[in-house]
Amino acid sequence: MSLKDTLDTLRAASQTRIPPETRAVMHRAVEDLRASGILDRVLRTGQQAPDFTLPNTDGRPIRLGELLGRGPVILSFFRGRW
Repeated sequence: MSLKDTLDTLRAASQTRIPPETRAVMHRAVEDLRASGILDRVLRTGQQAPDFTLPNTDGRPIRLGELLGRGPVILSFFRGRW
């Protein structure tokens, strides 16, 4: 199954799993972000992220530059619960 097929399947499943009022909040938040112009300011594939420091899973601050010194880094963003 391709990534697109997998994402389409997950998207379809969420339509029955997520209550309509929650989906409405999610869609409104996405539209608000799009309307804000944020898409004009996001990094594109291949662009270098600015250095930043965030806590790791143990709560210890870790800097992106430190991780890049060890090799490639994959960033994943989790928005949490709506």
